[in-house]
Amino acid sequence: MMAWVDRMPMAAVRTVGVLEVLGAIGLVLPPLTGVAPWLAMAAAIGFALLQVGATVVHLTGGDRLIALNLALLLAAAVAAGAATTWL
Repeated sequence: MMAWVDRMPMAAVRTVGVLEVLGAIGLVLPPLTGVAPWLAMAAAIGFALLQVGATVVHLTGGDRLIALNLALLLAAAVAAGAATTWL
């Protein structure tokens, strides 16, 4: 269903998956536990960078459907802003 997966090496696809899971953990656990709250900011910035890269991959592959990537980039920016209040 995702055309970019066919153009990328499987190791890159798996790496993106691992980064997304670790980023989600980094967004949720620090605010809940109060341990290393700077990780939430790092995870949000990482997600924003991931979405910038995803947008580039979609555009260079001829896929012009980047609305979801832009929405996720906005969500990551909001999460980064919210993380500053947790620090």
